[in-house]
Amino acid sequence: MNSSILNSSPGHSISNTSEPTIVNTNVIVNEDGTTRVLQRPSRRSTTAGGESNRSTEVPLPSQVRTPIEEEEEFELKYGAKHVIKLFAPVSLCMLVVVATISSVTYYTRKDGYLLYTPFHEDSPDTGTKVWNAVANSLILICVIIVMTIFLIILYKKKFYKVIHGWLILSSLMLLFLFSYLYLKEVLEAYNVPLDYITVAIVMWNFGVVGMISIHWQGPLILQQAYLIFISALMALVFIKYLPEWTTWFVLAVISIWDLVAVLTPRGPLRILVETAQERNEQIFPALIYSSTVMYGVVGTMTASDDEIPKKPKRKRNAPTRPMAQGEGGQNDRDSSDVGGFTSEWREGIDTRAEARTRSNQEQSRTTSSTNPTSARRVEELHPAPQQTDEEERGVKLGLGDFIFYSVLVGKASSYGDWNTTLACFVAILIVSF
Repeated sequence: MNSSILNSSPGHSISNTSEPTIVNTNVIVNEDGTTRVLQRPSRRSTTAGGESNRSTEVPLPSQVRTPIEEEEEFELKYGAKHVIKLFAPVSLCMLVVVATISSVTYYTRKDGYLLYTPFHEDSPDTGTKVWNAVANSLILICVIIVMTIFLIILYKKKFYKVIHGWLILSSLMLLFLFSYLYLKEVLEAYNVPLDYITVAIVMWNFGVVGMISIHWQGPLILQQAYLIFISALMALVFIKYLPEWTTWFVLAVISIWDLVAVLTPRGPLRILVETAQERNEQIFPALIYSSTVMYGVVGTMTASDDEIPKKPKRKRNAPTRPMAQGEGGQNDRDSSDVGGFTSEWREGIDTRAEARTRSNQEQSRTTSSTNPTSARRVEELHPAPQQTDEEERGVKLGLGDFIFYSVLVGKASSYGDWNTTLACFVAILIVSF
């Protein structure tokens, strides 16, 4: 049995074993005069030279957190972190719209209407304006529903090229045509002269960089900036071309449609998200603002992507490789071979990966204990792979939400009442986050 000396303060006990047990003692005096002793054991390890290292306290049972508590704490910290990451871009998008409405009169003049709003609310009668607004909002929401269902069908059928062509065309119009109109009106509002050659060069570089950042690859902050800008542009377009009463009715109808499309079991947007999760794919970056890196890798996928070897977590009936001429009698090949990889090899991917990870960790611990300098050098030369959970679990928000919030705040600011504008801004932040 190991003998140990109990002291009222830690760090003064010596044991006759190589790993002595040190007891941290706390004395508590009760109200009736009796005393109660609380003891917390800790372990002190000794090196080869006899010097003792820093003691490590053994946590009490009450201090040990369950995995559920750790997961809840992680979710709380993770959610707060990424909510802040969405708080800034949403606020910035609304700020751009409000600043433009306040300084550029072009977006508050009613000199045209959208094709989807045939009723222009020209009558002074309130009842006529109401039914015109209702009719316009119903027509517009029907167009949105039809286009959303069409997008879901294309995605379910894996017509990725059609979807990308659709999104690229929309981005071209926003980044070149609507951006040019925005720049032109801003320069006129502030009376800044600029020649057409410079404008052409600026718009070309702005549009090309935007297309590359959104639809291909680029810095995350640059992609986010472009998504915020095109959302603000769309909000300004709706504020300018939608009739007065129709704007408010459209906002009300779209909020109801958003609840139906996301929360109902057969909602189109819910089907889109579930389909993307089943296929382990990212939704198109041109439709989603993400707080983490998200590239449109689905754009390079075709119907033949089922031939790529999958992990056993998601077993799918992959088609066999078509036999070339002269292989008709070769039946010894396993029909489950996909891309040259047998089913046994694919089933052992995870096992081999875990074994390599454990081996690398043990080697790293051994190297660091024997030679800390060389261990740091190895870590610098061969850094550990970054965790992808943070990227995959990044908070995402549809660009439609950016446009919806910006139209609401921008329309409120067009009346010149800053109290109403600020109230709308605060209400959006409270309800959304």
